[in-house]
Amino acid sequence: MSTAAASPGFMCKLKDRQEVAEGTMSFRFEKPPGWKFKAGQYLDMTLLDPSETDSEGNVRSFSIASGPHEDTLMVATRMRDTAFKRVLKTMPLGTAVKVEGPSGDLTLQNNSARAAVFLAGGIGITPFRSMICRAAKERLPHRIFLFYSNRRPEDAPFLAELQNLEKDNPKYKLIASMTEMAKSHRPWNGETGFINQEMLGRHLNGAASPVYYIAGPPAMVKGLHEMLNKAGTDDDDIRIEEFSGY
Repeated sequence: MSTAAASPGFMCKLKDRQEVAEGTMSFRFEKPPGWKFKAGQYLDMTLLDPSETDSEGNVRSFSIASGPHEDTLMVATRMRDTAFKRVLKTMPLGTAVKVEGPSGDLTLQNNSARAAVFLAGGIGITPFRSMICRAAKERLPHRIFLFYSNRRPEDAPFLAELQNLEKDNPKYKLIASMTEMAKSHRPWNGETGFINQEMLGRHLNGAASPVYYIAGPPAMVKGLHEMLNKAGTDDDDIRIEEFSGY
């Protein structure tokens, strides 16, 4: 994702962190009073006087994983072995970071007569978690389908929560798929294999003129974009967020 445009920054303190999948952690920060964002947007985060740094620098862009109604600001990320991630993982609770934003336009379409189809891979789930939580909280009328691809259930951030949200919002449906179940230690009764046109066709039967949203690693985003184009979906009905170098 691109860097946020210049905007007034603010300081917010780390309140909590936890592992949300193997190798993936969430971080909750204080939310500044009156600060607003749209579900699906992202922010830029700068570490202040970090204990170490490297050539990748002290700034990262993160999709906001929390819903706009939540009282904390949450981001989640794969924990690569970089100075930024090591500092984020070990800095004391109460440490402040600088946040700028929000930015981005990967937000739910206004036309609720059209179905919203989210295609997520791995940590690309973060903007969709925000949007799905918002839809449940505000009881939005949109039909929402989330296709969520991971290697194993162990690697899928927020999986249990996303499953439970189906109970809160009858207009939302989760279709999770695992691509490497032979390496998993958990049972799985859902879809297997990569998201493809056949899988979409089985679950989107009757979905009204869908708008597609794709977020995940660049190769996955490119492949799904091309698949939708080949099936006749116009780029006007496809919205994209690439997660590179996370």
